[in-house]
Amino acid sequence: MSVDSHIKLQPMTSNLVKPRGNPANLKRAGMGRPKGVPNKATKALKEMILGALDQAGGEAYLLSQAENNPVAFMTLIGKVLPSEIQAQLTGALSVHVNTGIDRSLKS
Repeated sequence: MSVDSHIKLQPMTSNLVKPRGNPANLKRAGMGRPKGVPNKATKALKEMILGALDQAGGEAYLLSQAENNPVAFMTLIGKVLPSEIQAQLTGALSVHVNTGIDRSLKS
């Protein structure tokens, strides 16, 4: 006979935590913000950034950054532009890629 054979385990029902608050409000518990509603901190940060841009010279400042810091400016453009563009093309589409390497056949 083992030492623990005389111990009987019972389910813990007395320590369950009951939800607190108005039951009508608990239906939405854990759902978070509705889609499309910006975070208050994000909205405030965006307003501060736009205010600083305005004080720095606005469009003229961005143009100087494009010339002096093109990598940082292109990173900004990548963040601002929509990630998916929906368009309907009519007609022919021609794409020309210039790599700087002469690929013509010369004999």
